[in-house]
Amino acid sequence: MTSPYAEVRYRSLEARSVLITGGASGIGAAMVEAFTAQAARVHFLDIDASAGETLAARTGARFLPCDLTDIAALRAAVATVEREGGGIDVLVNNAGKDDRQAFANIEPVDWRRLLALNLDHQFFASQAVAAGMAARSRGSIIMLGSVSWMRGRPGMAAYTTAKAAINGLTRTLSRELGSSGVRVNCIVPGAILTERQRALWLTPELDAQFVELQALKFRLTAQHVARVALFLGSDESAGCTGANFLVDAGITQN
Repeated sequence: MTSPYAEVRYRSLEARSVLITGGASGIGAAMVEAFTAQAARVHFLDIDASAGETLAARTGARFLPCDLTDIAALRAAVATVEREGGGIDVLVNNAGKDDRQAFANIEPVDWRRLLALNLDHQFFASQAVAAGMAARSRGSIIMLGSVSWMRGRPGMAAYTTAKAAINGLTRTLSRELGSSGVRVNCIVPGAILTERQRALWLTPELDAQFVELQALKFRLTAQHVARVALFLGSDESAGCTGANFLVDAGITQN
């Protein structure tokens, strides 16, 4: 069966070393499939060992189990990928968790946990790959944001705070690392239809509401996000840094 990601070939991605965090499911798994279809050498991290091993067996990507909230373990995993892959050319900071929490009930431990899951690892993974990328005078770091902070979604205060911070972090790191040839951009997904969304909170009414709010009248999937990641990882985006790339079907126009 032909991969949906093989329709366009990014020759610059062939044999490039790619690291994807949170790659075992959802948008991350789509990115693993997308980059392997481009003949990149793909490594991915995730805490879900079962899902990670299954995806690795199917795609040929290299899976490393890792709790991304353990920064020491994250740094060790990055070092392993750099050693095995001869460096890291593309880092995709995909991992995140959009837990819902009532504003009045959030405790400090909840706040810190969600910032760790959605923000901290994006900074520390970027920090860990920066020196190696700078030594080769090239590299692409891809952050993952969310339109939720732009839309002020209630019940997600810690998540939207983290995703708003990623916007600032992207712009700062693009300046910090630009002189060494490293690009930093952010993909900002809208309402992406994933298995997690289906399982936890999607209803027919909410599904219809998303489409109604969007300018484009179809549901976005992880493939739409993964295709933009391919562009940002490739040399075709060589002139792009410090930018947000919205994949939201126009929902932020409302």
